[in-house]
Amino acid sequence: MSHHTLSETEIRDRLWTAIDHERTGMLGLARDAAQLQPMTAFVERETSRIWFFTYRDSDLAQAVDAAAQGVFVFQGKGLHASAIGALRVAHDRDRIEQYWSPHVAAWFPEGKDDPRLTMLCLDVSSAAVWVSDTGPLKYAFEVVRANVTKTTPDLGEKRTLSFS
Repeated sequence: MSHHTLSETEIRDRLWTAIDHERTGMLGLARDAAQLQPMTAFVERETSRIWFFTYRDSDLAQAVDAAAQGVFVFQGKGLHASAIGALRVAHDRDRIEQYWSPHVAAWFPEGKDDPRLTMLCLDVSSAAVWVSDTGPLKYAFEVVRANVTKTTPDLGEKRTLSFS
């Protein structure tokens, strides 16, 4: 991935747009990446935060402590990313109201007033982002070219973003 044609602002925008559109990724603690679990993400671009619904007594919520570093791994059309930052349990009633939907309700049958319901907040400090606008024909061409020239395919770019 050798071309650096997108600005940092464009890459950030693609990251937040992709997560906001697709919503689902894998969330867990950086110290225990083997235990990542699928979660629905709610993006707040202006603060570089991602919010997730969970139960207070879930394994992940119970494992979060004051020093917890979280990791959110995301894969969408033309974008792959891993975001890291401080992860905290935050019972935020306003965000529960804001992000509640039929999709969320399906996973929390007792409703938004369930006393077990809470949220996790990932304060993203950095992200590794791989961006590719490669369709199937470009991909096939790059694989053939790489094999013929004994190089690697040029399918996009990787960028590390800082949100501090």
